Amino acid sequence: MLDFLKDIFKKKAPVKEKPPFYPIVCPYCFSKFQPDEVVFRATHHRDDDQDYALQEDELLNRYREKFNLSPIDEIEAVIYPAHIPDENLIYSENVLVALTDNHGMLTRKRLCPHCHNELPLPSGKVPSNIISIVGASASGKSVYMASLIHTLQQTTASNFSAACMPLNAEISRRFRQNYEEPIFERGMMISTTLRDVVQEPFIFQFRFKDETIPPLTLVFFDVAGEGMVDDAYLDIYASHIKNSAGILFMVDPMQIKTIRDRLLVRFGDRQEEFPSQYDEPREIVISLFQNFIGHEEKSATDIPTAVVITKSDMLQHLKEEDGEYIRPNSNVFKNVVHQRSLDLDEFNNINGEVTRFIEKVDRPFKDALDVYFRDTAYFAVSALGANPVNKQITGVVNPIRVDEPLIWLLYKLQYIEGSRSK
Repeated sequence: MLDFLKDIFKKKAPVKEKPPFYPIVCPYCFSKFQPDEVVFRATHHRDDDQDYALQEDELLNRYREKFNLSPIDEIEAVIYPAHIPDENLIYSENVLVALTDNHGMLTRKRLCPHCHNELPLPSGKVPSNIISIVGASASGKSVYMASLIHTLQQTTASNFSAACMPLNAEISRRFRQNYEEPIFERGMMISTTLRDVVQEPFIFQFRFKDETIPPLTLVFFDVAGEGMVDDAYLDIYASHIKNSAGILFMVDPMQIKTIRDRLLVRFGDRQEEFPSQYDEPREIVISLFQNFIGHEEKSATDIPTAVVITKSDMLQHLKEEDGEYIRPNSNVFKNVVHQRSLDLDEFNNINGEVTRFIEKVDRPFKDALDVYFRDTAYFAVSALGANPVNKQITGVVNPIRVDEPLIWLLYKLQYIEGSRSK
């Protein structure tokens, strides 16, 4: 009742005035720039004009080399708007979106000026929001990402009158073959991301049926966990994290020594299935601080950060009626479906319970988060619904609360509203 009255009398936040345009964050190289800095790809080539001949694109090939992709020997020329008369530049909603080149040919292929990859169509007209997934090795980032994207496409998007679609056919194929089919069709665990296997980001668009709500570009970067405590490796991805609109911070229960010791006793003969060494969650926070948080104002970040306990199904082995850590009726084990809005009551329940859990089992980690992250919430998810045995998933994959952290980020980014349970 008190919460209801608070909602009635609470002053509504003033509606933010939409700026004339938004800075663009490239979903490929994560560079940040203004819309008038874009360049274009020609839609044709000419043998009688060297500027428009097929040629090597050094910036594009440099990007492709970083991700172990084969170089493109020849491609259409890059066109710089500065070399085009103003009357041939085409703007939409104050954003440069196309141009007519010096041979009278129209091109709408806008490129990032830093890596020459083609930008999503809404870039500059809507906020560029990147969601980072970070966490130590074996924290379940890759499996969680696969389960999250699958859930977004199958159920979450529909629950919010939206559609979740890959940016292009290549991303769709790569996600389906490397992640979705092995897990959801063959019941096989995917391999841990290796540090020397650098993968391009998975880019999806969350597009609402309500055209007044701008589409959200989701960029999921499957970063090798061991790199998250390696300064040289993390430096490569610092711009990705720094320019994120939201962070999903993954924590495996087995990373927490208090829990690990108890779980290993329970698993007995299956102990060999688990890594012999784990990075402590606090070490990830320290690495993030050294690489970008320490350079922020007051050495803390305002980026909304969802701290996510992964593999929550493993906590079933710790539940006790009067247990010190978790009880059988815990919210952690109950799946919740949010529709049209973030259910604030359910959110407060899980946030409060997981916060108290972290405080009990790893106080130094919680203290580090409090110091360096100004806007956090705590969640527990199970990407599969059960812990695999010998890398095989038994039964039907049944994710638990897997989309809730992202839904909270949508709420924080003002894409959706919050509501109370009826």
